[in-house]
Amino acid sequence: MEKIIHGVAVDAGSGLEAAIRKARGGNSTGSDLLTFKRAVLEVLGTDASTVLVDAACGSDLVNHYPDNCAPMIAYEADVYHISDDDRITVLPDTLSYADYGPLGVSQLKFFMYYAPDDDAALNARKQALVATVGQGCRENDLRYLMEPLVYHPTVEPGTAEYAALKPDLVRRSTQVFADPKFQADVLKVEIPVDLNFVEGFGEPLMTRQAALQAFRDAAEPAAEHELVYLSAGVAFEWFEASLQMAREAGVCFNGFMCGRAIWADSIEVFGKSGETGLRDWLAGTGRTRLRRLIATLQ
Repeated sequence: MEKIIHGVAVDAGSGLEAAIRKARGGNSTGSDLLTFKRAVLEVLGTDASTVLVDAACGSDLVNHYPDNCAPMIAYEADVYHISDDDRITVLPDTLSYADYGPLGVSQLKFFMYYAPDDDAALNARKQALVATVGQGCRENDLRYLMEPLVYHPTVEPGTAEYAALKPDLVRRSTQVFADPKFQADVLKVEIPVDLNFVEGFGEPLMTRQAALQAFRDAAEPAAEHELVYLSAGVAFEWFEASLQMAREAGVCFNGFMCGRAIWADSIEVFGKSGETGLRDWLAGTGRTRLRRLIATLQ
């Protein structure tokens, strides 16, 4: 294990902006999204090892990182504007690999929706793009955090059928992008089980022991990589429990990149109480949540 990562992600785009606009109502302004992200960065960044921001806001936020918190910028256009037909990530038109160095940023994150059972030609196109980004990182001396987000072409997430497939989908996707040709330094992967269907959490379609084995199996292909788990918008308590299960399973992982599970509740606070209320919530509940996640790694 090379490095412990306590990451906060606040790289969401139009979806987060819409949620903030709804919460703010008549008090909404065009600068609300940037204000929200800056508050998350400045308050939670004091405990985080890195905070991930998006390409659109990155240049406006790089000077607001607390000391000892490493900047990271996503190399993607708005994730909510991806076509449902191919789910291929769109690259930003306002940022290039060469811009990272002058901004003082040495970490790039890139995600791709990936279904191991999808059309082979489509997956080849996705893999080619992931490899292209990896090469861009190597040529510009950037750490490459690659995030495969799994799906199935015909089975809907959140169902029992999908929960049964998810461990293998995560394992196979991790195996694909662990290949050295993609040049990823860090693999940011999903929790391989849906706790809604795990014994002790929800409907017990999967025993706890089977869930622990799923963690081991899904992580095994990334043995030569740094591995971090993403929260994927689950409730905070369940993401915390998932990290604890990974530790119990004996998985050698480097940490987490957590977004909405930490700060989603603060959107309504921002709407009702403005920036002051937002920062107070982040300094209290938000910081407590982040420190609890950090504690799971110790």
